Amino acid sequence: MAEDTGQASAIENLEEENRRLRRALEELSIINDLGRAISASLDPHNIMSTVVRRSLRAIGAEQGVITLVAEQSSDSMKTLVRTWDDSGDQEHFHLHQTLLGWMQLNRKPLTVSDPRTDSRFKGVRWGESIRSLLCVPMMIRSELKGVLTLYNKKGGAEFTAEDQRLLAIIAGQSAQVIENARLNEQEKQLLLMQEEMAMASRIQRGLLPERIPEFAGYDIAGKSIPAQVVGGDYFDFIRIDGDRLAFCLGDVSGKGVPASLLMANVQATLRGQTFLTSSAAECIGRSNRLLYRSTSPDKFVTLFYGILNRTDHTLQFSNAGQDQPFLVSRERSPVRLSTGGVALSVLDEFAFEEETISLEVGDLVVVYSDGIPEAHNAANQHYGEVALRELLLQHREASATEIIDRIVSAVREHAASVPQMDDMTVVVVKRQR
Repeated sequence: MAEDTGQASAIENLEEENRRLRRALEELSIINDLGRAISASLDPHNIMSTVVRRSLRAIGAEQGVITLVAEQSSDSMKTLVRTWDDSGDQEHFHLHQTLLGWMQLNRKPLTVSDPRTDSRFKGVRWGESIRSLLCVPMMIRSELKGVLTLYNKKGGAEFTAEDQRLLAIIAGQSAQVIENARLNEQEKQLLLMQEEMAMASRIQRGLLPERIPEFAGYDIAGKSIPAQVVGGDYFDFIRIDGDRLAFCLGDVSGKGVPASLLMANVQATLRGQTFLTSSAAECIGRSNRLLYRSTSPDKFVTLFYGILNRTDHTLQFSNAGQDQPFLVSRERSPVRLSTGGVALSVLDEFAFEEETISLEVGDLVVVYSDGIPEAHNAANQHYGEVALRELLLQHREASATEIIDRIVSAVREHAASVPQMDDMTVVVVKRQR
């Protein structure tokens, strides 16, 4: 009898060992197949979808999700892949914030057989269809990169310790592959962005004047210094005829290629309308209507536009929401040129106003973008329009180019170690005789 009992026990142990070996071989096959499948792709979404699908099949769960932990973001988690193996309609599960917090704190596998009665998650509102869950961290060098979660073991069973161990192995093997794919994707996006910025920069450089036009009796200069590779400021000179020269300075909303395209649209529109009317206000009004109808609602342009006439030495201008330029004279205090109206492309119809002023010998008009007065230092103090006004009074006898150089130098000296935050653009028109 004892001999029979011993033989039965030995057979039982042998069967158990065979079962463990078969299970180990199955797991090894699952891991090897998964490794080959995910190593063949560089798309993080495809890789994560593959991991989720194969995890569902290996563990026998109804639904799974990979949640990647966001870095340096107010949103501490971001679900990138949610996959389930049931084609029928069902509630789409996601990782609860409390569960993520537990995982960030403990960083170890978690099995919950009955979420509603689990003392670790009191007060958490679970989806009605969630019966159980298995959650494992995706770690890279002790840093939590994501969480792999499976919901509802098929057939109403509970997740086992073997399920937990296998899913932890899958998560461990997948984490670095997913991270590498993410980094590759980020690098491609960065390269694409850099190419886009370079293209936008080429477009914008091509829109700015190659050289300043010569206009008898006047000293004229213009300069634009972008804060980034691509700026939003714009200036231009348009020779109407032998005695009239139009000039403008503006700031288009947005950055990158969209801003460059808007800037090109502004230039083409203004140049076209300049030759159709001798009125600054009418040119601005027509341009506004065209831009309003050809740009999206969130786009707009602030612009100062003037027509300089050397026969009678007058400047006719209209200011569409641009910083008010200074008119600096020898005989009177500086005057601000504000007549005009709202920014372009804000309203379909707007009655822009214009003003005509006379320019005496030595008078200078200084048009600038908000990057000049709003430049700030480490104490967050702006350079300001008062300082700009005093600088213009002090150096009004200098040439147009020298005045621009002194403005830029003064702003940079004020900002000191603080990087340039906005584009700086200046146009100076000075009557010489």
